[in-house]
Amino acid sequence: MIDSPSILIDVTRCTGCEKCIDACKEANDLGHDCLRPGQRSVDALSASRFSTILRKPDDTFVRQMCLHCLEPACVSACLVGAMKKTDAGPVIYDEDVCMGCRYCMLACPYGIPRYEWDKPTPLVRKCTFCYDRLKQGQLPACVEACPEKALTFGTRDEMLLEAKKRQRENPGRYRDHVFGEREAGGASVLYLSNISMNFLAWNNTVGDQPLPELTWNSLKKVPPTIAVMGGVMTGIYWIIGRRMKRAVQNGEADGPDSQATDTTPETTEMRDDS
Repeated sequence: MIDSPSILIDVTRCTGCEKCIDACKEANDLGHDCLRPGQRSVDALSASRFSTILRKPDDTFVRQMCLHCLEPACVSACLVGAMKKTDAGPVIYDEDVCMGCRYCMLACPYGIPRYEWDKPTPLVRKCTFCYDRLKQGQLPACVEACPEKALTFGTRDEMLLEAKKRQRENPGRYRDHVFGEREAGGASVLYLSNISMNFLAWNNTVGDQPLPELTWNSLKKVPPTIAVMGGVMTGIYWIIGRRMKRAVQNGEADGPDSQATDTTPETTEMRDDS
């Protein structure tokens, strides 16, 4: 496997300014966050918020985002290949292939992918590691925007060496562990911190074993009949959803006004007959 691009997040340097989030929103054209009923502020991941800042005790700020696993469970769980691991490393999503089953959301050990629940043709959304920017030789937008140098970009090997160097040079400042080095087979986003990062995973724990094999073993246990019916239903949903999307995009969808116009002649004729 190639040495993938990596981000080292130094939790001890983060001040919670959220400039990384603003840069992410601008780079991905995500727009403003929408408050759910009862919310005063938005501080969680959503379809319009690919990363967020989690506030922990003692003024500790932790950036939450897709870790771009080396062996991603979301990719292995996707039945149609909408989630894919690129040759360069980032895990990206193809909306034209997705059939909306949301297995990727269930498979992710960190609960990262989000769904556009408020859209008529919803998509799964998550951080893409600024894949398009990387192809142009640019830094991820979040890394470029961080004023505190809490985010460092390089190859994964370089970021691991940098993390261990900081641990050696600053005894007592960091925990003797780089989160993401081995978790779930390793990730491209690494955390250097003075607190445990286990809260980022489901049930506060994730082992070192890559999850795709476990995901496949679980899927194999699904009764064949349920699997077939599930495939048929999701296939129908996918076909109808994509047709509706294309109709809206091409301006071919019939609206209430056109329906009213179509029925007017018939109604007039009935009144004349009476």
